[in-house]
Amino acid sequence: MNSEQLIYPPFVERGDQVIILSPSSKIDKSFVDGAKKRLQSWGLNVCKAPHVLSASGTYAGGIAQRLGDLQRALDDDKAKVIFCSRGGYGAVHLVGKLDFTRFRQHPKWLIGFSDITALHQVMQREGFASLHAPMARHLTVEPEDDVATETLRKLLFGESVSPYRVAPHKLNRKGSAGGTLRGGNLAVSYGLRGTPWDFPAEGTILCIEDVGERPHAIERMLYNLKLGGVLERLSGLIVGQFTEYEERKQLGKELYGAIADLVKEYDYPVCFNFPMGHVKENMPLILGGEVELTVGRQGVTLTMTTSASSAINR
Repeated sequence: MNSEQLIYPPFVERGDQVIILSPSSKIDKSFVDGAKKRLQSWGLNVCKAPHVLSASGTYAGGIAQRLGDLQRALDDDKAKVIFCSRGGYGAVHLVGKLDFTRFRQHPKWLIGFSDITALHQVMQREGFASLHAPMARHLTVEPEDDVATETLRKLLFGESVSPYRVAPHKLNRKGSAGGTLRGGNLAVSYGLRGTPWDFPAEGTILCIEDVGERPHAIERMLYNLKLGGVLERLSGLIVGQFTEYEERKQLGKELYGAIADLVKEYDYPVCFNFPMGHVKENMPLILGGEVELTVGRQGVTLTMTTSASSAINR
Protein backbone atom coordinates (compact mmCIF):
# COMPACT_ATOMS: atom_id res chain seq x y z
CA MET A 1 0.00 0.00 0.00
CA ASN A 2 1.42 3.36 -1.03
CA SER A 3 2.01 5.67 1.92
CA GLU A 4 0.02 8.48 0.24
CA GLN A 5 -3.05 6.24 0.36
CA LEU A 6 -2.65 5.24 3.98
CA ILE A 7 -5.37 6.31 6.40
CA TYR A 8 -4.96 7.14 10.07
CA PRO A 9 -8.08 6.14 12.01
CA PRO A 10 -9.73 9.03 13.88
CA PHE A 11 -8.02 10.05 17.09
CA VAL A 12 -10.21 9.43 20.13
CA GLU A 13 -12.18 11.75 22.38
CA ARG A 14 -13.43 11.23 25.92
CA GLY A 15 -16.41 8.89 25.89
CA ASP A 16 -15.25 6.94 22.85
CA GLN A 17 -15.47 3.16 22.94
CA VAL A 18 -12.58 0.70 23.26
CA ILE A 19 -12.93 -3.04 22.78
CA ILE A 20 -10.44 -5.28 24.59
CA LEU A 21 -9.98 -8.66 22.92
CA SER A 22 -7.48 -11.53 22.87
CA PRO A 23 -6.57 -12.63 19.33
CA SER A 24 -3.59 -14.74 20.36
CA SER A 25 -2.71 -16.38 23.69
CA LYS A 26 -4.88 -16.56 26.79
CA ILE A 27 -4.49 -13.95 29.50
CA ASP A 28 -5.03 -13.59 33.22
CA LYS A 29 -8.23 -11.74 34.15
CA SER A 30 -6.34 -9.34 36.42
CA PHE A 31 -4.45 -7.85 33.46
CA VAL A 32 -7.61 -7.35 31.41
CA ASP A 33 -9.27 -5.67 34.40
CA GLY A 34 -6.18 -3.54 34.96
CA ALA A 35 -6.10 -2.39 31.35
CA LYS A 36 -9.80 -1.59 31.47
CA LYS A 37 -9.28 0.52 34.58
CA ARG A 38 -6.39 2.43 33.02
CA LEU A 39 -8.26 3.11 29.78
CA GLN A 40 -11.32 4.21 31.73
CA SER A 41 -9.13 6.65 33.65
CA TRP A 42 -8.51 8.34 30.29
CA GLY A 43 -12.25 8.91 29.94
CA LEU A 44 -12.82 6.07 27.49
CA ASN A 45 -15.77 3.68 27.48
CA VAL A 46 -14.28 0.18 27.66
CA CYS A 47 -15.97 -3.12 26.89
CA LYS A 48 -14.62 -6.66 26.78
CA ALA A 49 -15.07 -8.95 23.79
CA PRO A 50 -17.08 -12.11 24.57
CA HIS A 51 -14.03 -14.40 24.48
CA VAL A 52 -11.37 -12.07 25.85
CA LEU A 53 -10.83 -14.45 28.80
CA SER A 54 -11.50 -17.72 26.99
CA ALA A 55 -8.95 -20.52 26.90
CA SER A 56 -8.24 -23.40 24.53
CA GLY A 57 -4.84 -24.88 25.27
CA THR A 58 -2.49 -21.89 25.24
CA TYR A 59 -4.85 -19.84 23.07
CA ALA A 60 -7.54 -17.37 24.11
CA GLY A 61 -10.23 -19.65 22.76
CA GLY A 62 -10.52 -21.53 19.49
CA ILE A 63 -9.87 -19.92 16.13
CA ALA A 64 -13.58 -19.34 15.51
CA GLN A 65 -13.98 -17.58 18.86
CA ARG A 66 -10.96 -15.30 18.40
CA LEU A 67 -11.87 -14.60 14.78
CA GLY A 68 -15.45 -13.80 15.76
CA ASP A 69 -14.35 -11.33 18.44
CA LEU A 70 -11.98 -9.54 16.08
CA GLN A 71 -14.43 -9.44 13.17
CA ARG A 72 -17.18 -8.03 15.40
CA ALA A 73 -14.75 -5.38 16.64
CA LEU A 74 -13.73 -4.47 13.10
CA ASP A 75 -17.41 -4.15 12.15
CA ASP A 76 -18.49 -2.15 15.22
CA ASP A 77 -19.53 1.31 14.05
CA LYS A 78 -19.28 2.80 17.55
CA ALA A 79 -15.85 1.54 18.61
CA LYS A 80 -12.78 3.71 18.01
CA VAL A 81 -10.06 1.38 19.37
CA ILE A 82 -9.32 -2.34 19.28
CA PHE A 83 -7.00 -3.06 22.20
CA CYS A 84 -5.26 -6.45 22.04
CA SER A 85 -4.77 -7.84 25.53
CA ARG A 86 -1.51 -9.70 24.81
CA GLY A 87 0.58 -11.45 22.21
CA GLY A 88 2.01 -14.93 22.64
CA TYR A 89 1.03 -16.89 19.56
CA GLY A 90 -2.13 -17.29 17.52
CA ALA A 91 -2.80 -14.11 15.52
CA VAL A 92 -1.58 -15.78 12.33
CA HIS A 93 -4.62 -18.07 12.54
CA LEU A 94 -6.78 -15.05 11.70
CA VAL A 95 -4.77 -13.67 8.77
CA GLY A 96 -6.64 -14.01 5.50
CA LYS A 97 -9.98 -14.57 7.23
CA LEU A 98 -10.98 -10.97 8.01
CA ASP A 99 -13.48 -8.79 6.15
CA PHE A 100 -12.71 -5.04 6.14
CA THR A 101 -15.84 -3.92 4.30
CA ARG A 102 -17.49 -2.29 7.34
CA PHE A 103 -14.18 -1.30 8.94
CA ARG A 104 -13.51 0.97 5.97
CA GLN A 105 -16.63 2.94 6.87
CA HIS A 106 -15.60 3.20 10.54
CA PRO A 107 -11.80 2.80 10.88
CA LYS A 108 -10.35 2.34 14.34
CA TRP A 109 -6.94 2.02 15.97
CA LEU A 110 -5.52 -1.46 16.53
CA ILE A 111 -3.14 -1.53 19.52
CA GLY A 112 -0.62 -4.23 20.45
CA PHE A 113 2.84 -5.61 19.75
CA SER A 114 4.77 -8.90 19.65
CA ASP A 115 2.48 -11.51 18.03
CA ILE A 116 0.09 -8.69 17.10
CA THR A 117 2.66 -7.74 14.45
CA ALA A 118 0.76 -10.13 12.15
CA LEU A 119 -2.37 -8.02 12.52
CA HIS A 120 -0.41 -4.80 12.04
CA GLN A 121 0.77 -6.10 8.68
CA VAL A 122 -2.82 -6.98 7.78
CA MET A 123 -3.83 -3.42 8.67
CA GLN A 124 -1.08 -1.93 6.53
CA ARG A 125 -2.01 -4.21 3.64
CA GLU A 126 -5.55 -2.84 3.94
CA GLY A 127 -4.22 0.72 3.96
CA PHE A 128 -4.52 1.72 7.64
CA ALA A 129 -2.03 2.80 10.26
CA SER A 130 -1.97 1.03 13.63
CA LEU A 131 -0.20 1.33 16.97
CA HIS A 132 2.70 -0.90 17.99
CA ALA A 133 2.36 -0.24 21.71
CA PRO A 134 2.13 -1.70 25.24
CA MET A 135 -0.71 -4.07 26.05
CA ALA A 136 -2.74 -5.11 29.11
CA ARG A 137 0.00 -6.25 31.46
CA HIS A 138 1.98 -3.06 30.95
CA LEU A 139 -1.05 -0.83 31.53
CA THR A 140 -1.80 -2.81 34.70
CA VAL A 141 1.58 -2.99 36.41
CA GLU A 142 3.25 0.27 35.38
CA PRO A 143 2.50 3.52 37.23
CA GLU A 144 0.30 6.31 35.92
CA ASP A 145 3.30 8.42 34.90
CA ASP A 146 4.97 5.60 32.92
CA VAL A 147 6.42 7.23 29.81
CA ALA A 148 5.29 4.55 27.33
CA THR A 149 1.75 4.50 28.72
CA GLU A 150 1.43 8.29 28.75
CA THR A 151 2.78 8.52 25.21
CA LEU A 152 0.21 5.96 24.07
CA ARG A 153 -2.53 8.08 25.62
CA LYS A 154 -1.26 11.20 23.84
CA LEU A 155 -1.04 9.45 20.47
CA LEU A 156 -4.54 8.04 20.80
CA PHE A 157 -6.00 11.44 21.63
CA GLY A 158 -4.06 13.17 18.84
CA GLU A 159 -2.00 15.24 21.26
CA SER A 160 1.46 16.50 20.38
CA VAL A 161 4.23 13.96 21.03
CA SER A 162 7.84 15.09 21.20
CA PRO A 163 10.31 13.35 18.90
CA TYR A 164 11.87 10.28 20.48
CA ARG A 165 15.50 10.80 21.43
CA VAL A 166 17.82 7.85 21.96
CA ALA A 167 21.39 7.82 23.26
CA PRO A 168 24.17 7.15 20.74
CA HIS A 169 25.38 3.58 20.23
CA LYS A 170 28.80 2.53 18.99
CA LEU A 171 27.29 0.54 16.12
CA ASN A 172 24.95 3.25 14.87
CA ARG A 173 25.38 4.44 11.28
CA LYS A 174 24.88 8.16 10.91
CA GLY A 175 22.49 9.69 8.44
CA SER A 176 18.95 11.00 7.96
CA ALA A 177 16.00 9.48 6.14
CA GLY A 178 12.27 9.77 5.81
CA GLY A 179 9.99 6.85 5.12
CA THR A 180 7.10 4.66 6.19
CA LEU A 181 7.61 2.90 9.51
CA ARG A 182 7.00 -0.84 9.27
CA GLY A 183 7.98 -3.97 11.16
CA GLY A 184 7.61 -5.03 14.78
CA ASN A 185 8.41 -8.53 15.98
CA LEU A 186 10.99 -9.99 13.61
CA ALA A 187 9.96 -13.65 13.87
CA VAL A 188 6.27 -12.85 13.32
CA SER A 189 7.00 -10.58 10.36
CA TYR A 190 9.39 -13.20 8.96
CA GLY A 191 6.53 -15.71 9.10
CA LEU A 192 4.59 -13.59 6.59
CA ARG A 193 7.44 -13.36 4.06
CA GLY A 194 6.26 -14.26 0.56
CA THR A 195 2.59 -13.78 1.43
CA PRO A 196 0.24 -10.95 0.41
CA TRP A 197 0.75 -9.52 3.94
CA ASP A 198 4.52 -9.16 3.59
CA PHE A 199 5.74 -5.56 3.87
CA PRO A 200 7.19 -3.66 0.88
CA ALA A 201 10.86 -2.78 1.22
CA GLU A 202 10.96 0.43 -0.81
CA GLY A 203 10.50 3.55 1.26
CA THR A 204 10.41 1.55 4.49
CA ILE A 205 12.15 2.40 7.73
CA LEU A 206 12.12 -1.04 9.32
CA CYS A 207 11.92 -1.49 13.10
CA ILE A 208 12.64 -4.90 14.62
CA GLU A 209 12.55 -6.54 18.06
CA ASP A 210 12.15 -10.04 19.45
CA VAL A 211 12.05 -12.14 22.60
CA GLY A 212 13.37 -15.62 23.34
CA GLU A 213 14.95 -16.12 19.91
CA ARG A 214 18.51 -17.47 19.76
CA PRO A 215 21.03 -15.14 18.06
CA HIS A 216 21.68 -17.51 15.16
CA ALA A 217 17.92 -17.69 14.50
CA ILE A 218 17.76 -13.88 14.38
CA GLU A 219 20.71 -13.83 12.00
CA ARG A 220 19.09 -16.48 9.80
CA MET A 221 15.91 -14.40 9.50
CA LEU A 222 17.89 -11.30 8.60
CA TYR A 223 19.89 -13.24 6.03
CA ASN A 224 16.56 -14.12 4.44
CA LEU A 225 15.80 -10.40 4.19
CA LYS A 226 19.27 -9.75 2.83
CA LEU A 227 19.26 -12.52 0.23
CA GLY A 228 15.71 -11.59 -0.75
CA GLY A 229 16.80 -8.05 -1.57
CA VAL A 230 14.83 -6.44 1.26
CA LEU A 231 17.65 -4.99 3.36
CA GLU A 232 19.27 -3.24 0.41
CA ARG A 233 16.03 -1.42 -0.49
CA LEU A 234 15.21 -0.04 2.95
CA SER A 235 15.39 3.66 3.76
CA GLY A 236 16.50 3.03 7.34
CA LEU A 237 16.75 0.42 10.09
CA ILE A 238 15.76 0.70 13.75
CA VAL A 239 17.07 -2.17 15.88
CA GLY A 240 15.08 -2.50 19.09
CA GLN A 241 15.40 -4.79 22.07
CA PHE A 242 16.21 -8.49 21.76
CA THR A 243 15.55 -10.06 25.13
CA GLU A 244 15.36 -13.35 27.05
CA TYR A 245 17.98 -15.25 25.10
CA GLU A 246 21.29 -16.80 26.02
CA GLU A 247 24.29 -15.16 24.37
CA ARG A 248 26.41 -18.24 23.62
CA LYS A 249 28.68 -16.44 21.16
CA GLN A 250 27.69 -19.00 18.54
CA LEU A 251 28.00 -16.18 16.04
CA GLY A 252 31.47 -15.30 17.30
CA LYS A 253 30.18 -11.85 18.24
CA GLU A 254 27.31 -10.18 20.04
CA LEU A 255 23.93 -10.11 18.32
CA TYR A 256 24.01 -6.37 17.64
CA GLY A 257 27.44 -6.81 16.08
CA ALA A 258 26.13 -9.54 13.78
CA ILE A 259 23.24 -7.30 12.68
CA ALA A 260 25.64 -4.42 12.03
CA ASP A 261 27.78 -6.66 9.82
CA LEU A 262 24.70 -7.73 7.83
CA VAL A 263 23.87 -4.16 6.86
CA LYS A 264 27.33 -2.58 6.72
CA GLU A 265 27.35 -2.39 2.91
CA TYR A 266 24.26 -0.15 2.77
CA ASP A 267 24.26 3.61 3.21
CA TYR A 268 21.02 4.31 5.10
CA PRO A 269 20.90 5.32 8.79
CA VAL A 270 20.88 2.49 11.34
CA CYS A 271 19.92 2.91 15.00
CA PHE A 272 20.70 0.34 17.70
CA ASN A 273 19.19 -0.07 21.17
CA PHE A 274 15.91 1.68 20.36
CA PRO A 275 13.32 1.49 23.19
CA MET A 276 10.84 -0.95 21.65
CA GLY A 277 10.13 -4.58 22.45
CA HIS A 278 9.53 -6.77 25.47
CA VAL A 279 10.86 -4.18 27.91
CA LYS A 280 9.38 -1.56 30.22
CA GLU A 281 10.31 1.32 27.92
CA ASN A 282 8.35 0.03 24.93
CA MET A 283 7.64 3.30 23.21
CA PRO A 284 4.50 3.41 21.02
CA LEU A 285 5.08 3.59 17.27
CA ILE A 286 2.60 4.35 14.49
CA LEU A 287 3.21 1.52 12.05
CA GLY A 288 2.35 2.50 8.50
CA GLY A 289 2.92 6.11 9.45
CA GLU A 290 5.50 8.52 8.06
CA VAL A 291 8.62 9.13 10.17
CA GLU A 292 11.90 11.01 10.01
CA LEU A 293 14.94 9.17 11.38
CA THR A 294 18.12 11.08 12.18
CA VAL A 295 21.17 9.25 13.52
CA GLY A 296 23.97 11.58 14.57
CA ARG A 297 26.98 11.82 16.83
CA GLN A 298 24.89 13.10 19.74
CA GLY A 299 22.24 10.41 19.41
CA VAL A 300 19.10 9.43 17.51
CA THR A 301 15.90 11.34 16.82
CA LEU A 302 12.72 9.70 15.53
CA THR A 303 9.88 12.02 14.59
CA MET A 304 6.43 10.65 13.82
CA THR A 305 3.93 12.48 11.63
CA THR A 306 0.62 12.28 13.46
CA SER A 307 -1.65 14.39 11.27
CA ALA A 308 -0.54 14.55 7.64
CA SER A 309 -2.35 11.38 6.64
CA SER A 310 -5.28 11.78 9.02
CA ALA A 311 -7.75 12.77 6.34
CA ILE A 312 -10.75 11.37 8.22
CA ASN A 313 -9.95 12.72 11.69
CA ARG A 314 -12.63 14.70 13.46
